[in-house]
Amino acid sequence: MSSTQDSIEARLTEALAPTRLTIEDEGHLHAGHAGAKAHGGGHYRVTVVSAAFEGLGPVARHRRVYAALAEELKSRIHALALTTLTPAEDSRST
Repeated sequence: MSSTQDSIEARLTEALAPTRLTIEDEGHLHAGHAGAKAHGGGHYRVTVVSAAFEGLGPVARHRRVYAALAEELKSRIHALALTTLTPAEDSRST
C-alpha cells in the first residue's frame, strides 16, 4: 500500500469509523493522463461502509469523505471514485 493509501485509510478510519474500507490505486489505468501529471496526484477508488452515513443522501456522504480527505485532495489525490454505504446497504449488496 502506498503512503497516500495509508493516509486515506487513516483519515477515513478516524473520521467515519468504517465497518469496511477498501482503497484501490487506479493510477495504472490513467498512464499518461496529463491532468494527473499536472496535479501531481493519483487516481483512487474507495468504498466506505459506515454507520456515519445513516440518514444522509449521496451528496452529503461524499462531502463527509471529501472533508476527511481535504489535505490529500489538495495534492496527493487527483481523482476519487466513491462508493458510500451504510452497514445495512452493504449487507443487502453482498
